[in-house]
Amino acid sequence: MGRGYERERGGNVPYPSGPADRTQALRPPTGAFPGGHPGARPGQPGPGDRTQHIGGPPGPGDRTQIGGPPTGFRAEAGETQAMQPGRRRRASGPPPGGPGGPGGPGGPDDFDEKKPRRGWKRFLPNWKVVIIGFTVLTAGVFGMIAVAYANTPVPTVQQAEALAQGSVMYYSDGKTKIAHLGTKRTIVGIDKIPVHVQDAVIAIENDTFREDSGISLSAMARSVWMTATGQQLQGASTITQQMARNYYDGLSQEVSIKRKIKEIFVAVKINKEMDKDEILANYLNTINFGRAYGIEAAAQAYFGKSAMKLSVAEGAYLAARVQTPSWEAEAPELKYRFNNVIAAMAKLDPAKYGNLPTTAKFPKPKPDSNVDEQGGLKGYMVIQALEELKTRGMTPDMVRSGGYKIVTTFDRRLMLAAKKAVTGVTSNMSKEFHTGLAAVNPKNGRVIAFYGGNDYVSDPWNEPWDSKKQAASAFKPYVLAAWLEAGYSLSSFVPGNKTFPSDPLDGTTRITNSHREKDSIDVIRATAQSINTAYASMAYAVPGQLETVKAIAVDAGLDEKRMTDDVAEHKYLFSIGTAPVTAVEQAAGYSIFANGGKHIDAHVIVEVSQMKDGKRQVVLPERRSVKQVISPEAAADSVVALKAVITGGTASGNGNIGRPAGGKTGTNTGEEDAWFVGFTPQLSTAVGMYREQCKTKNGKIVQPKHSNCPKKTTAIEVGLGFQGADAPTRIWRDFMIEAHKSWEVQDFPPRANAGAPENIVPSPSPSPTPEVEGDFPPDFPEGDGNEDCFPGGEGCDIDFPEDDGNVDPFTAPAAPGTAPLPQPTAARRE
Repeated sequence: MGRGYERERGGNVPYPSGPADRTQALRPPTGAFPGGHPGARPGQPGPGDRTQHIGGPPGPGDRTQIGGPPTGFRAEAGETQAMQPGRRRRASGPPPGGPGGPGGPGGPDDFDEKKPRRGWKRFLPNWKVVIIGFTVLTAGVFGMIAVAYANTPVPTVQQAEALAQGSVMYYSDGKTKIAHLGTKRTIVGIDKIPVHVQDAVIAIENDTFREDSGISLSAMARSVWMTATGQQLQGASTITQQMARNYYDGLSQEVSIKRKIKEIFVAVKINKEMDKDEILANYLNTINFGRAYGIEAAAQAYFGKSAMKLSVAEGAYLAARVQTPSWEAEAPELKYRFNNVIAAMAKLDPAKYGNLPTTAKFPKPKPDSNVDEQGGLKGYMVIQALEELKTRGMTPDMVRSGGYKIVTTFDRRLMLAAKKAVTGVTSNMSKEFHTGLAAVNPKNGRVIAFYGGNDYVSDPWNEPWDSKKQAASAFKPYVLAAWLEAGYSLSSFVPGNKTFPSDPLDGTTRITNSHREKDSIDVIRATAQSINTAYASMAYAVPGQLETVKAIAVDAGLDEKRMTDDVAEHKYLFSIGTAPVTAVEQAAGYSIFANGGKHIDAHVIVEVSQMKDGKRQVVLPERRSVKQVISPEAAADSVVALKAVITGGTASGNGNIGRPAGGKTGTNTGEEDAWFVGFTPQLSTAVGMYREQCKTKNGKIVQPKHSNCPKKTTAIEVGLGFQGADAPTRIWRDFMIEAHKSWEVQDFPPRANAGAPENIVPSPSPSPTPEVEGDFPPDFPEGDGNEDCFPGGEGCDIDFPEDDGNVDPFTAPAAPGTAPLPQPTAARRE
């Protein structure tokens, strides 16, 4: 009963019920019982037997322990063995069958006699076991949590995205914005965020933020309930948890229990180590508001003001955007959320915001003005600035995430003036005509204005930087500079009809002019009338020849490789403009004449700065390396010859801007490329034009789209139908007049008369003066007073003969100021 025993009726001696039961009487060998008598029943002692049976009272002299056979006896299989030799006897005490003993009242047999549990109750564990197990389990769980918490460090590395601040690019005034690049975020301190804006976010996102320990069990429970009932207004994560997840590296956005537990541990530790204001500031600077990241950039994006100036309603509006940043600016869902924010604020601080539900109105955000910040003229400026920054070690990715303030050289007024000047002259031309304009301050190398196209999005080709076209006669001023720098004067005589010392010059095909000239002319006239034979001969005559000319051109900013390659290919044709140049290079190159022989490389970045420790620090200063390319005297005399181009030379019909200026026209063979580059003491501007047609494989001309050739067509450069003295000069004139509108009139230094005459050809013989009787004839012929020019006057002393077939491959006489433009035809550029 209870132990697998079977009891014989009328006795108390247990019998084994199975082979494994060791608690039983001894069974001596068959027919022999120690101390017994034959025929005695097993378990009953015989006379003199010292072994008691289990459960019976001990006999006199009993020495054997209960349940074991006498020493030397061995039980049969399944029986209890006798006590081993040397083992101590059982201590004396109450008889086994007495109280507390086996079979006695209160003994083990009493326990065994209890009624066993039956049915489902037998599967229930003892309550003491349950309590002990729960205690052990709880201790283990808390122990593991404690270990995990202790081994979870507070992150020290911030996510790159959390700190990424978009850079803002400005015009030269440092105030007028061109574009915002990259992540729209401006990090500010908590002191720059009004309390009512802080309260709006706290009220709707985590109303216990000021008091909680970084986590909120009630918020978790509330989130579960509200999610289940479809009325969720707050998430389970506290502001501290969200900040940790968004701000620090190593806490991913994945949905997992492991990540959530780690986030909770980090939040608790952050709450202990970091001030609440610091936590909130980090949070408000990192979260996404839709148009921008961070509260400051969001305030600018939606309301055009800093966060400090946000009203209570505007702060509530931005707080409402936190949950779903992708909502449209005036979405119905956003308006509903806005009302929830207002109600939450009133609940958070009734004394301060209790009236908001009845007084606050949904604010009207400003239109999104940055749908495409690359559109129009902006894209051309942005891309060119980024290109320059790359050469200085600042990649576009760095710009888009570094929070830089980038001040460019561009003047907004002059950028618009450049566009107006170009479109005003070319509006009746087809899109196959292309124009690049660049204006550089000769004193500091800043590109203050340019025209690259009307819309960067549809036509990203930036003409003044990307188009490299033959300079034609607009290259001759560099030969002039080399001539004067060699110590030769403007009074030198040079050939007007053929090259010297040979025709053609060594290694170069024969060079001619567009019209017949005197055999011997001075350098000023050779410049004003763009005489090719004179300039090729001058390049041959200077010490070092073409290498000297090339060195000056390179020092003035022209690309060295292009210059070197062209000298090797074209020899002395290089001196009259076969090398390709850009409008920016030419505008900056002519600065050596406007700025006393000094050159500063063209650039578009004034300064790049960044906020560090609350102070703005310069990261990249302006690059202004000054080089004295030619002497001031050579520069002054160069200006004399270049002024003659406008006052009486090839540009006299279209180049007058009402103040001292110099410049040079240029037109290459076939009138495919045409230029005018001119300058005042304050500004150097280059205008270049070319024309391309879009042709299919079978030769069909296709109209360009946004100045670009359609697919399956090829851009073929064709003649413009006019020269540099025409449309390019008129564009230059219109721009320069507008640019100088509010500037004082400045003049160049006087002629230096430096150097000595170096006559390549003999000076012309003076004509004899006829004897005249009576009064000396007047200096000028009489007229009606309207003559601008007369035979013998400055710039009009030669009547040009008719063309004799010697066509100038690079320039031509000036076209009349009223010359009509050619009728446009379908054309295109790649």
